[in-house]
Amino acid sequence: MPRRIQDEGVLLYAFTCGYITLPTSYFIGGEEGKTKVPACVFLIDHPDGLALFDTGFSDRFVGLEKGLGKIVDMPPEHPVADRLRKLEVDPAQIKWIINSHLHLDHAGGNHMLPNATVIVQANEWEFGFSGEDGAYTTEDFDTGQSVKRITGEHDLFGDGSVILFPTPGHTPGHQSARVRTAAGEAVLAGDCCNFRRSLDELRMPDQVYNADHYYGSLKRLSALRRAGAQIFFGHDPDFWATVPQAEKIDLSA
Repeated sequence: MPRRIQDEGVLLYAFTCGYITLPTSYFIGGEEGKTKVPACVFLIDHPDGLALFDTGFSDRFVGLEKGLGKIVDMPPEHPVADRLRKLEVDPAQIKWIINSHLHLDHAGGNHMLPNATVIVQANEWEFGFSGEDGAYTTEDFDTGQSVKRITGEHDLFGDGSVILFPTPGHTPGHQSARVRTAAGEAVLAGDCCNFRRSLDELRMPDQVYNADHYYGSLKRLSALRRAGAQIFFGHDPDFWATVPQAEKIDLSA
């Protein structure tokens, strides 16, 4: 287990669960070339249980060189279950999976957490089965686990420390999380804000599900940052290089 003394409150950890290389314009509009970006996963250690925000790529990508394996890089130590064991956390201990959305780089590790309940926005769950978006693979998220479909904001532990809130635009039911630790508040943005420049310049990707909703989500994150929250951008390789891996994140640093 990562800690455990009760009065430490909520602790936050981060680790990479695979990479994907895509046109840079997929992450921020108007850019040329391609960028290799991390699949970012967070462990939230609350006195009342352990939660994961996203689960990265599936372990089926380890060693895969065909098909999606040409753009997905999944080192053998990157599956979320292995990342957790390195922290001395049994994957079976995870109580909640918070999926920002159900794309394959955010829900691929769900199946490795057998006792977790998946928390997802109801319209995201429905859209995942619609077949409208090829980045959804039902084998990643239709895993037989309990699913809690929410609508709007949700206080995960009932004490205001972990608040899930809708940030649509990338997908219909994308959600982010505000995590309050003793040292400050983190916002786990997911794909509603891929890069630091996305927020600094209020720039969307070239392709989004709903541009008005996406811009509104960026504006909401901008307001949270002005209020003092630290934003953890969804796929920014430069920012991610500054985030301690598999260590307690100190938001006062």
